[in-house]
Amino acid sequence: MNKDNLTRKELAEVINGHLGYPQNSCAALVDAFLEQMKGSLLDAESIKLVHFGTFTVREKHPRRGRNPRTGEAITIKSRQMVTFRPSKKLREQINE
Repeated sequence: MNKDNLTRKELAEVINGHLGYPQNSCAALVDAFLEQMKGSLLDAESIKLVHFGTFTVREKHPRRGRNPRTGEAITIKSRQMVTFRPSKKLREQINE
């Protein structure tokens, strides 16, 4: 498995290896899971995956900034962003 990124195909292959389902079914399962996550985030709902972490949509207010290329002062518009907070168990495993 590639250590830089984890792709949908690689997720499907892992599911196939663990459960033995056909590759197309595993790919459909991964796609359905990601679509459900995307739909929940678009509806501004939090997603909590026990022993993994929580995805939330957060509102960022407008603020002053500057263009690094020109130094010109600009106003950065308000926007929403997705944040991830790992669970305590995941943080402990990462820091071992």
